[in-house]
Amino acid sequence: MNLSVAEENYIKSIYKLQEGDEAVSTNALAYELDTKPASVTDMAKKLKEKKLIEYEKYQGIVLSSDGRKAALQIVRRHRLWECFLVDKLLFSWEEVHELAEELEHVRSEKLTNRLSEFLGNPVLDPHGDPIPDANGKLAKPRPQTSLDQTNAKRLVVTAVTDQSTALLAFLNAKGIKLGTQLEILAHYEYDNSIEIKLKQQPAITISEQVAKHIMVRPV
Repeated sequence: MNLSVAEENYIKSIYKLQEGDEAVSTNALAYELDTKPASVTDMAKKLKEKKLIEYEKYQGIVLSSDGRKAALQIVRRHRLWECFLVDKLLFSWEEVHELAEELEHVRSEKLTNRLSEFLGNPVLDPHGDPIPDANGKLAKPRPQTSLDQTNAKRLVVTAVTDQSTALLAFLNAKGIKLGTQLEILAHYEYDNSIEIKLKQQPAITISEQVAKHIMVRPV
């Protein structure tokens, strides 16, 4: 099915906002896409005609099975391009999102599948998000918890839940990325900050605000 860039962006955003089977409100979608609710309503009518969403006025938007398939393919392309940019072209993880936003609209299935093969069919992108396979199946994520909630001492970083440039640049500066192993030295009750140690580096203290966005699992 031929979709415009705008239509693809809408479908991807609905997928992102839709928790389980819950409908996405037009206001939430307008906020996510930084557009007016009236524009969302117009687009919803188009997507409904193409049978990509189920939509009734005042009842929100739900992806149809075709819509979900289309969304997963866009997500697949986006996350594979992120892997390529980080692993092969050595972009840092805070630079890749905007580039992948453009590259995800290159729709060649042949290119996407070759890209996946070239990368060794990765199941996670550079931020730890799962990459759908060619059939739209997502790998089951292994159990993980946020750094501020963990009880274990020795950990490995598995994902980052806030992908803002500011946080990713901060983590880069501290030498923290996916797969980084760290040890918790102390948990300070006063402000919930955490003292951590990375290999061959002096100990550093990070705030609760940062720690809650770093997902980890025990080593």
